[in-house]
Amino acid sequence: MNFKSILTAAALVVISTASFAENGPKYKFTTIKENPVTSIKNQYRSGTCWCYSALSFIESEILRTKGVETDLSEMFVVGRSYHDRAVKYVRLDGHLNFAAGSSFGDVLHVIDDYGIVSEEAMSGMNYGTELPEQNELDAVLKGYVDAVAKNPNKKLTTAWLNGFDGIVAAYLGEYPESFTANGATYTPESYRDFLGIKMEDYVNLSSFSHHPFYEEFIIEVPDNWRWDTAYNLPIDEFMQVMTYAVENGYTIAWGSDISEKGFTRNGVAIIAEEKAKAAVGSDQEHWVGKAEQKEEVKADLPKEVIYTQEMRQDDYDRKTTTDDHGMHIYGLAKDQNGTKYFMVKNSWGETGKYKGMWYASEPFVRAKTLNIVVHKDALPKDIKKKLGIK
Repeated sequence: MNFKSILTAAALVVISTASFAENGPKYKFTTIKENPVTSIKNQYRSGTCWCYSALSFIESEILRTKGVETDLSEMFVVGRSYHDRAVKYVRLDGHLNFAAGSSFGDVLHVIDDYGIVSEEAMSGMNYGTELPEQNELDAVLKGYVDAVAKNPNKKLTTAWLNGFDGIVAAYLGEYPESFTANGATYTPESYRDFLGIKMEDYVNLSSFSHHPFYEEFIIEVPDNWRWDTAYNLPIDEFMQVMTYAVENGYTIAWGSDISEKGFTRNGVAIIAEEKAKAAVGSDQEHWVGKAEQKEEVKADLPKEVIYTQEMRQDDYDRKTTTDDHGMHIYGLAKDQNGTKYFMVKNSWGETGKYKGMWYASEPFVRAKTLNIVVHKDALPKDIKKKLGIK
């Protein structure tokens, strides 16, 4: 499916009335602004939402700047990320998070350091399944780096990193030295340059009061293993950036807590009181549960809680807001009562009422966003000036 067909499908969706639970709220969405996105992907049984969502965001950036539709390789990024993480993990004697999760900034680092290739050049499906199933790979790599980090010889060999890369290659395939796209031959580095992806063009933003506003801080979550920094904005200005960006043709890489019961299986996210129960299996089941496990919010367009800065901080401090899931915001909509929603592209395949898209209410996004990445020109000029960004 190309991005034009996605926009057509989304246009049909937004004029429909949908109930996300029997006898539950019936939403009628009207699109305010919709920016182009590429096709829906499925991360399936892999903890790589950070990569799927960030590359979806980058693909939209390429559509915006060059008008070129791309399908970039998630597993090229995942493999390179694991290499870098292994080096840091061993240097720190294992005192670092080593798991499937990571951050949007990790994707930008990999592209900046190694380039990027197309999905066709490296699908990463080298282990006998049609969709990503990486629990085995994650466990094998963790066991390997733990053994190396213990340093049983009291001096690391020169072979351990080659051995690690060999495991990654066995599961994900070899990294292409060159490949063909759009009728031309590229290296990973030259393809990055052709697409115009520059790490310095993007900014990471967050909103928490335990660090000074308008300064950078390291977001203290385990998946931020690169210790990347984010600019800290008061929540009102943070939300202003998000709305301004979408209204002006930009999309957003969005990191959010999705453990709230109001984040439903059927494509709507509102801020509700009770937390969801975790399930096992796919990434989708892990966060939103099976249909019989997660009783969804039942009310007629319930009034939502509007979070203050203090409420956000309390949820973060008490770990009821965590870095659960990365997604891609590409549009704005409103329901029949006028409440605004961000239109979200997920990476769980064409699932739910809206075939892989979600509507996240402005109150939900305000309450549960951990961080976002946007192009620096997507910031209003006054906020850009406050942050010292040129």
